[in-house]
Amino acid sequence: MSMTSTTGTTRLLCVLIPLLLLLYGVLRLIDGMDGDHGPGVAWNVGHTFFLVAFLLLGAFVVMLRSLIPAATIRMRTAASAAMVAGVFGAGCFVWVILGDLFSGLAESAPLPGPLEFAGPMAFQLGILTLLIMTASVRPRLLPVWSPALVFVSFILIAVSLDLIPLAAVVLMAGLTPLARSRTPDTAHAPASEGAAG
Repeated sequence: MSMTSTTGTTRLLCVLIPLLLLLYGVLRLIDGMDGDHGPGVAWNVGHTFFLVAFLLLGAFVVMLRSLIPAATIRMRTAASAAMVAGVFGAGCFVWVILGDLFSGLAESAPLPGPLEFAGPMAFQLGILTLLIMTASVRPRLLPVWSPALVFVSFILIAVSLDLIPLAAVVLMAGLTPLARSRTPDTAHAPASEGAAG
């Protein structure tokens, strides 16, 4: 997969993932207006958005890995380990969300206790590591504050699930520079064409 096509897909994910999380957060608030969170239209639709968001987050982690140049063995190893951690963590979230949507699944195959803690930690560490590496390469694809904003979005969710809509907005702000970024080949294409002409 070329850098150009990978970056184009990543731009789409940078917008779509926060939007899906925002919709989930809003629907979760609507669902809880009666004082209880449980099965219903808002619950089911919101969790469907949540499920799609984490499926896309798994793909996003893989996309981030492809943006990091394999300059050294250490960098390749660190990036690949972060990708595996991020995808594993996203998979744990998907497992739990499916259990929320389908009670039979939650009863017959609940997420093992140790993974309830390890999964979210692996996801956050994986994606943050990849974002920090993306902000460190040359040419830089992200400003240094971008991973910081993503981290803040995670903190907001940890503080209260009711803050998910705000966290989604902060996440979108953190990913916006990556959504606007262009690969070197794409950025220099017009100049090359002009020189050829």
